[in-house]
Amino acid sequence: MVDMPDLLVQTVWEGFVAGVLYSLIALGFVLIFKASGVFNFAQGIMVVFAALSLVGFYEFLTLTMGLPPGFVAAIVAMAGALGIMFVLAVAVERIVLRPLVNQPDIIMLMATVGLTYFLIGFGEYIFGGSPKVMITSQLGLPTGSTMLDFAGGRINIQHLDVAAAVIAAVMIGVLGFFFQYTRIGRALRAVADSHKAALSVGISLNQIWVIVWFTAGIVALLTGIMWGARSDVSFALEIIALKALPVLIVGGFTSIPGAIVGGLIIGVGEKLGEFYWGPLLGGGIESWLAYIIALMFLMFRPQGLFGEKIIERI
Repeated sequence: MVDMPDLLVQTVWEGFVAGVLYSLIALGFVLIFKASGVFNFAQGIMVVFAALSLVGFYEFLTLTMGLPPGFVAAIVAMAGALGIMFVLAVAVERIVLRPLVNQPDIIMLMATVGLTYFLIGFGEYIFGGSPKVMITSQLGLPTGSTMLDFAGGRINIQHLDVAAAVIAAVMIGVLGFFFQYTRIGRALRAVADSHKAALSVGISLNQIWVIVWFTAGIVALLTGIMWGARSDVSFALEIIALKALPVLIVGGFTSIPGAIVGGLIIGVGEKLGEFYWGPLLGGGIESWLAYIIALMFLMFRPQGLFGEKIIERI
């Protein structure tokens, strides 16, 4: 690789893009955990469900309702998908979270596991099990690629990858400002610290949970669009969401910037690992190297790079 610097740069760029996409998934986990103290196991299937809702709405509008295919139909379909995510947020708050206020964390976790399998079954019933094509061009997302000359070689830069990086940067800025400087953001942090204390000062858990789950739904929709644009939209994308777990361990479960940095470490690390050590170990390093990196962090820095260190006094 030293003799081929263009290949090194290409590999690092592909790892950077993969890391950005991992970070987008991890952001949804961080949002809910940071604001409510609940680890949302269902965030992965929410990504798939949001993307399928978008494509399903678009097909309904163009094939059934007769709306001309194009940007207008895509925007209407996106509004419909956002509406579904809002309804899902309200339903989760009413049916799942409200009866479990002040219950142990493991109860909340198992509730989101149950939600995961419900959404899988409900999604397959509504949208079917066959993969669907993301409406990339209809949404105005850039397609194609640019070849750049570098050190006597050429680097292929996909325009969609650049768009994903820009979207991730904008999202982290908006969410960071939202949590740090808005009244709702401070209320979200208060709820995460203690449900009872938040209730005692007049903070409505019901409204806060709807807001944070809907925000996570928006993140899930944007993530589903970017992942679906790189491949077909199918329930197999839920498996990719498991890569968010090492990202969260590396970056910290409560840190929005940590989700981005952790994603980049995992994305670049697994690409370089596959290139350097893949031929020696028979390939397939990308499928497990992320978890080895996460294990090392659990051993030496369990709170992650940006996570809050919790000290329990006994």
